[in-house]
Amino acid sequence: MKQTPPVFQEAASAKFWTKQLKKLGIYLHTPFCKRKCAYCDFYSLSGNNELYDKYTAALCERVEFYGARLSRSADTLYLGGGTPSLLGGERISRIVSTAKENFSLQNAEITLEANPADNLADTLKIAVQSGVNRLSLGVQSAIQSELKALSRRHNNSDVIRTVSDARAAGIENISCDLMIGIPGQTVSSICESLDFILFLNPKHISVYILKIEPETPFGRTKLELLNLPNDDITADLYLKVCEILKSEGFIHYEISNFAKEGYSSKHNLKYWNCEEYLGLGPAAHSFLNGKRTYYERDIDQFFAGDNPIFESDGGSREEYIMLRLRLLDGLKFCDYKSLFGEEFPNETTTKAQGYEKIGLMTITQSGIALTERGFLVSNSIISSLM
Repeated sequence: MKQTPPVFQEAASAKFWTKQLKKLGIYLHTPFCKRKCAYCDFYSLSGNNELYDKYTAALCERVEFYGARLSRSADTLYLGGGTPSLLGGERISRIVSTAKENFSLQNAEITLEANPADNLADTLKIAVQSGVNRLSLGVQSAIQSELKALSRRHNNSDVIRTVSDARAAGIENISCDLMIGIPGQTVSSICESLDFILFLNPKHISVYILKIEPETPFGRTKLELLNLPNDDITADLYLKVCEILKSEGFIHYEISNFAKEGYSSKHNLKYWNCEEYLGLGPAAHSFLNGKRTYYERDIDQFFAGDNPIFESDGGSREEYIMLRLRLLDGLKFCDYKSLFGEEFPNETTTKAQGYEKIGLMTITQSGIALTERGFLVSNSIISSLM
């Protein structure tokens, strides 16, 4: 490494309660896809076996470096992308084994993201043997016209095959992504997609509202040509999904996430609880020692051994409030006091009372939280509270 990375430099004003009490989460980014989806702004590029081998070696080398320097344990590992399943079972096994050896991953939640378009039976068998125990599938929709609009490669038969292969390999903790706000989507079509996902019997469902990013094919298309549902329809779709999933026994534990009892994403909860995590790979972010850092969106710079870049200090009161209000449980006053050594600000509670009156927040003696309708306008509410 060229110099001491900023993750090892403690922020002067940082709170280190996470470091003292919690194990790390580890996020490893795989920047490869066979084809870019029309809506996707994540960093990814096409690859081949030679590039996959080179990247796997570089990623493992970086895991070993940080393992030695941090001397920390971790209890979650998330292999995201891109499409990490493209690496194949042997490379995934090498990455997971390296993380286990360097971060004492024991009884850990180990998640692999995958594209159901590919035949993953062999990959999943090897991945499970290495320790992968959770699968995240980008289903998005069960309507072929909607999948085509998104440039997705799979169909419903692919999804059924992949879920079956995952269970045959020993993975029961399966998460499916569902997208809201797709071009041409209606209440009828979202219900059909949700029925299909429920038929798969996953333990976890992530529900994302489509966001148009400027540097994507969608972002470069005139909005009127995309045939997107308007904001009111999108809100109705979101609330309909919430209603159905709750009736099916799913807990709406975070704005975009639903889980059966005991199956909330342990890794993602680290983000929302303002806990520490290490991110490695181009475009990956970290929060360590009170500092937020990131790698450039450039695989060549990652190969060159460039250090992550300092973004900002983290763990502030405002940041904690913002992240906790993404959760169903919201913010607990006692937790806030134990972390920051002071009472929750009265002026913030007073502002929240205005939103409570119109059904967007709840306030109790123990804390404050957003309602599901509040989740729809969470950004503006949280900004106002700040």
